Amino acid sequence: MIEITQATDRDVESIGENLRSFNRDAIGEIEYSPVCLAARDESGALVGGFIGTVFLGWLAIDVLWVAEPCRGRGIGTALLAKAEAEGLRLGAQAAYLDTFQWQAREFYEARGYCEFGRLERFPEGQWRAFMQKSLS
Repeated sequence: MIEITQATDRDVESIGENLRSFNRDAIGEIEYSPVCLAARDESGALVGGFIGTVFLGWLAIDVLWVAEPCRGRGIGTALLAKAEAEGLRLGAQAAYLDTFQWQAREFYEARGYCEFGRLERFPEGQWRAFMQKSLS
């Protein structure tokens, strides 16, 4: 009989390594290249940033953030453009992300991203959209 329990930190590490090993057997080694950018104002204060990863030919956009008082000045557009260029340099052919209803779907659409999926009621009364864009 199989017993299911809470995983320990060691279990989590082992589970992840087992899946990575399975994936390597299927498609070879998977290389990950981080893309991390910071936007700073004249005083050096952080006013925006980008966090993502290039792997399997895609730029995965995890975070694109601009401080509220600095929005509408092109900082997000500049961060995204620089991240996409870096993604291309690192071998990405396309980019993907997810965004919530209260976040930036229109921002991404205006920059060529298309919605390819949506989770309704995430959270209740809202949605979460998944978007992609060809970079090549």
